[in-house]
Amino acid sequence: MATRLELIALEGFPLVEPGDNPGQLIVDSLRRNKLHLQPGDVLVVAQKIVSKAENRYVRLADVEPGAEAIALAVRADKDPRQVEVMLSESREVIRVRPGVIIVEHRNGYVHANAGIDRSNIANSPEDPRVLLLPVDPDASARALRATVAELTGVAPQVIINDSAGRAWRHGTVGIAIGTAGIDPVRNQIGEQDLFGNVLQVTEPAIADELAAAASLVMGQSTEGLPVVLARGMLLPASEAGSARLIRERALDLFR
Repeated sequence: MATRLELIALEGFPLVEPGDNPGQLIVDSLRRNKLHLQPGDVLVVAQKIVSKAENRYVRLADVEPGAEAIALAVRADKDPRQVEVMLSESREVIRVRPGVIIVEHRNGYVHANAGIDRSNIANSPEDPRVLLLPVDPDASARALRATVAELTGVAPQVIINDSAGRAWRHGTVGIAIGTAGIDPVRNQIGEQDLFGNVLQVTEPAIADELAAAASLVMGQSTEGLPVVLARGMLLPASEAGSARLIRERALDLFR
């Protein structure tokens, strides 16, 4: 593991439009920032630019809410059209209170409002849109990694991050919803600590820790820094995928 970690936000990153190639945009931005990828580098990429490039927009004017969405919207004090979109992206509604609906997203993670919102997207009060998460964030991460490798000769490890709350603490943190080339969890069970005790349950969520660290540099509002180069970790390569981060339902004590 590293004794030093460097986090470098790519400044001047352009606004992303549907059909754009995020890998090409990142390579162009690396060049403008006079940065050269090195083996072992990790790129942490904000979910929103991936979703925008994949045109994951939904116009609320095109949504017809059903009875379940209308009932949930009353309980949560939300636009029933947006709730209908949440339901279409979810496997199960877990909790509801005014202002928030907690669901199990169809990709497996438990998320407020299915990760759908209107922040940091161009919008109009007369024709509002929402932005959904990528259809398959791991596939998006793999494609991005392949493009960057083709253009630079270096295949960085890739994390797609998003902000999420936690059941037992206030505030949001960055989490990994897609990965490529990295094992998101480091299994240290069976290793020994400083005093020779055998570790029984120690499994650091490496991808989530890097996603959270990069979020500090990205910011959450007007910063416009959706891509962060993380350098110094030198993690082993893996194609394990982000599903390794999702706790099995039978072990989820918050359900």
